[in-house]
Amino acid sequence: MDKKIEKGWAWGTLPCGRGLCAKGVGRSDHQLNTYDWLADIPGNNESTDLVEVQFKNTRKGYYHNVNGLDLKKGDWVAVEANPGHDIGVVTLTGRLVSLQVKKANLKSPDEIRKIYRIAKDSDMQTYQEAKSREQDTMIESRQIAKGLGLDMKIGDVEYQGDGNKAIFYYIADERVDFRQLIKDLAATFHVRIEMKQIGARQEAGRIGGTGPCGRELCCATWMTHFSSVGTTAARIQDISPNPQKLAGMCAKLKCCMNYEVDCYMEASKKLPGRDEMLQTLDNDYYCFKQDILAGLITYSTDKKAPANLETITAERANAIIAMNKEGKKPLSLQEDSKAKEPEKPKDMLHDNDITRFDNAKKKKKKKKARQDAKPQGGQQGGQQ
Repeated sequence: MDKKIEKGWAWGTLPCGRGLCAKGVGRSDHQLNTYDWLADIPGNNESTDLVEVQFKNTRKGYYHNVNGLDLKKGDWVAVEANPGHDIGVVTLTGRLVSLQVKKANLKSPDEIRKIYRIAKDSDMQTYQEAKSREQDTMIESRQIAKGLGLDMKIGDVEYQGDGNKAIFYYIADERVDFRQLIKDLAATFHVRIEMKQIGARQEAGRIGGTGPCGRELCCATWMTHFSSVGTTAARIQDISPNPQKLAGMCAKLKCCMNYEVDCYMEASKKLPGRDEMLQTLDNDYYCFKQDILAGLITYSTDKKAPANLETITAERANAIIAMNKEGKKPLSLQEDSKAKEPEKPKDMLHDNDITRFDNAKKKKKKKKARQDAKPQGGQQGGQQ
């Protein structure tokens, strides 16, 4: 390899039609997009024949590129299905696919099927026709389920790319016997029926929406696994236990409450317990509230109401607790903390008037006028 080319490849400056800008970073129009940070590495696609293909919403699959097709991110492909074939879009190629397969925890290699071909115009036309029937199928299937008296909600319908199979996603609190429902659906739509149960969080991810933070829902963009969220997370972060504020679009506890729990738990280890009482020479103080991340604690002289509130640092509170255990009492809570507070910077021009420059100019003009007037008066006196 030429030295210039080798240097350019090492620093990521080698011009390439499928470089990192176009293939790795470019955000596709599909959910759960994967950032391919190895996209511009030479030989990345030849390292493995595994390809990640994404279908409607959050459904992904992994396939072998047995025909050696030149695939890149965003290509529509026809893949093996049971029965027939399905149509999906390539979201990842190369070495990262092997890591994604381990993350998906596939039970057997037989689950990895093969890619037939790059989708042709006829394949895409059949795919679009199948997708156009999904909304009407969902509405009609709900009416059929209601007629059978089933306590379930069909939230979404996904047709296979060739239109020979339909997946019905439903939500149910209890076990549902939908054997008769499958027979009625197959007789009505003349396709193979597959029922798949999902939870309220998965339904919100499939529908999508905007959260109270102003961003698109996490479950609809990047989340693949849903961990349980409890009210303990709200208590650790000192969040108000208001059900309306804690619930997300799916009417369950917000998943984002788990994001910073570990940080709050680590920071709370530096704070004294809420039941610790601080004794000083003037009064006894009880914990009123805590600012966990800032490391500040507000104490009150009344155990159940805010009275004579004093805010100190966690270090100062721990020091007072240590003194109390030794039988000593400080003069007050703020005795040492105030002395250690750094002096605030002073504004040197705080008391100065901004019009002082105008006054200086006026004085200079008056002084100059006086100097000009003196010689004239002297000349007149000499002439007399």
